[in-house]
Amino acid sequence: MKYTILPNTDIKVSKISLGTMTFGQQNTEKEAHKQLNYAVSQGINFVDTAEMYSVPGRAETQGSTERFIGTWLKNNREKVVLATKIAGPNRAFSYIREELNFSKESVKAAIETSLTRLQTDYIDLYQLHWPERKTNYFGNLNYNHDESDQWFDNIAEIIESMNDCIKEGKIRHYGVSNETSWGLMRYAEESRKLQLPKPITIQNPYSLLNRTFEIGLAEVAHRENIGLLAYSPLAFGVLSGKYLGGKMPENTRLKLFPQMVRYNKANTEKATQLYFNLALKNGMSLAQLALAYLLQKSFLTSVIIGATKMDQLKENISSWNVQLSEEILQEIEAVFELFPNPAP
Repeated sequence: MKYTILPNTDIKVSKISLGTMTFGQQNTEKEAHKQLNYAVSQGINFVDTAEMYSVPGRAETQGSTERFIGTWLKNNREKVVLATKIAGPNRAFSYIREELNFSKESVKAAIETSLTRLQTDYIDLYQLHWPERKTNYFGNLNYNHDESDQWFDNIAEIIESMNDCIKEGKIRHYGVSNETSWGLMRYAEESRKLQLPKPITIQNPYSLLNRTFEIGLAEVAHRENIGLLAYSPLAFGVLSGKYLGGKMPENTRLKLFPQMVRYNKANTEKATQLYFNLALKNGMSLAQLALAYLLQKSFLTSVIIGATKMDQLKENISSWNVQLSEEILQEIEAVFELFPNPAP
């Protein structure tokens, strides 16, 4: 396994991290523990979760992922760097907390609840799952300003809350997720002004089918030394190739949850077929090609992989030792020019 350092820290993390949002719906507790054990045995020491998981969000399964991790973590805490997230405003998730926001009260309540479920005394990386304000995230490429948005710019208060939790030992560092270039720079600048810790990571989607991070965020990540934690690197499994030719295998995410249409589009299949052909020509699986591409990016800290089956997990982890040649990278760019960001 390859490792890197979380920006502005001395914490070593694996370049591949284990995503866990399937724990609680698609994976049982026993299966979750089996995945965790295997990941650790392969050198993965970075685990990512969230208070709203499992996915898709449901009242009856909310918190199940953290609970499953917690029953494993109580005997394995020293083996992993642990990341989780606080949910942002969303009326559909009102069952999580009466007030879904990033106020000091909400942050404190969310952290305490996560610590209890995770059966630990501290969280290594605490992330803001999505912005409080109305902006373009979760598949929305264009920004359309909403004059009715009553969002109050409380980023300074959020930074102070994170600092308080760091001083209390509840969290070690914090990051953002599903953020824009404007939002990330606001956190960086406000942190400098306050002379308080800034976010060390940004967890955003990034894959061969969604390279929007490169438009503005990549420069911010480099210049501000904030690392990308890339989620959905296989685009809900589309970049495994299993849906090509109109296939819809049983017990797969798009079959079980047809409302997840972000990567289920005509151009994504066309682009995926070309990437599949490229992988086949070079003696590797499509998943290995897709993950290896991300792992070679200079602004990337870690790729978050998730799987429902052990054979998927094993294949995904094996991508760490795949090196793409300059010729393959050029062929990837040729496909990208044909289908730029078909599934933002």
